[in-house]
Amino acid sequence: MASASRLGHAPGRFAYATAVDRSILAVLVGTFTLRFSTGLTGGLLVYFLADLPKHGGEAVSPFVIAVFTITFFAAELILSPFFGVLSDRWGHHRVMQMGPIFGAIAVLITGLTTNLILLGGTRWLEGASTAASVPSILGFIAMVTASDEQLRGAVAARFEAATIAGLGVGLVAAGVVWSAIGPIAFFINAGLYLVSWAIYRYGVAAPADDAPRAQTARYGWRRYVQLMSSSHVWLLAPTWIAVNASLGLWFGGQSLFQLVSTPDPRFSDQLLMGGFAPWQVSVGLGVGLLIFFGGLIYWGDRFKKYRRTTIILYGILGGAVTVVAGVLLNHSAGIEPLLQAAYAVALVAGLFVLAGATPAALGLLADISEAFPRDRGAIMGLYSVFLAVGQIIGALIGGEAATLRGIDGLFVATLVLLAVALLPLFHLRLFEHRFQSGPGGPQPSQEQLGPIPD
Repeated sequence: MASASRLGHAPGRFAYATAVDRSILAVLVGTFTLRFSTGLTGGLLVYFLADLPKHGGEAVSPFVIAVFTITFFAAELILSPFFGVLSDRWGHHRVMQMGPIFGAIAVLITGLTTNLILLGGTRWLEGASTAASVPSILGFIAMVTASDEQLRGAVAARFEAATIAGLGVGLVAAGVVWSAIGPIAFFINAGLYLVSWAIYRYGVAAPADDAPRAQTARYGWRRYVQLMSSSHVWLLAPTWIAVNASLGLWFGGQSLFQLVSTPDPRFSDQLLMGGFAPWQVSVGLGVGLLIFFGGLIYWGDRFKKYRRTTIILYGILGGAVTVVAGVLLNHSAGIEPLLQAAYAVALVAGLFVLAGATPAALGLLADISEAFPRDRGAIMGLYSVFLAVGQIIGALIGGEAATLRGIDGLFVATLVLLAVALLPLFHLRLFEHRFQSGPGGPQPSQEQLGPIPD
């Protein structure tokens, strides 16, 4: 966190530094609890859908799981630009408080119905929760870390860690909670969403720069379109979308559905294909979460040692190692346990390295936002746009890949998407120096990133 020593010893500056530290901590804690609720809802919903006939609903196919995942991320994709612009107008602190309210409403409805159309509508509300929270939170983080590159790297990594940890712990908890209390968990989760709201409301102090701005003809959607039309703003898009698509194959619910569903006789040669209990899935997710979380912290603290694109490159290669090891493990039934253990170690090592890709990409996006201090919410809202597009692509590909080849299909599709992510990375690397700010490089300008008329 920022220390007062870097801001001087004057009482006013010390008080400001302390307030910033507390606000950053509150934002990160609130991010964890909010994403925990999101992950818990996602996991509970998958188990609910798998058991839907037992609760009076109809049987659900992998295609429906894909549609529900797409609905969530379509809402995030469509609504993130709106909430990003809104946070620039109203203040990031005000808008971040809207997300938990949308989430609480969504889970309450989920616990009251087995109608697939209504359940699909709750996915839209969940997407709106993320769309309101992420651009405003990232805009706030970019604003308060503008003068400190090291702090930005640390906070960006910890935001990703809080996000992944929250989603992961929520997914892990979902299997245990569902086994214990079933659909009642949806109503308990509504209360957890309100805890996140209270953290944002009372734990975060909005600085003077976060005050509402007057609406003008040039400060709104027209400016947003101009901002997004800047070619350099989109240099990061192809790689980040492809990486998010590969992650979406596994975190969009498709992998959970395949693991807990009745084993498909077509894929009897696949060790990981179906038949697992929710609590067993939770144990596996918990181990993977710890490894990924450790990787986020490790790579996030190395922003000054490695270029952002170098960390992303390592992450993509680590993902490839994970896929190859996963395929070998999936077909390891009957082989020596020592060899199975070697495959598992390779999978874990690759996952640790893969974890660095997302905070590095987020750090690049925050660097880009330095050229547009009035539009941090809109720029940082691209995080949700890239994430949503990638997750939608991943869900579409994942549904078809799982139908054709089960878990093997997910592994192969992941490897293809990682290869796609690798291709534009070298082009991005040529322009990376234009984005660096602070001691590590020149301050970017709007001319470098593209003309944005006032």
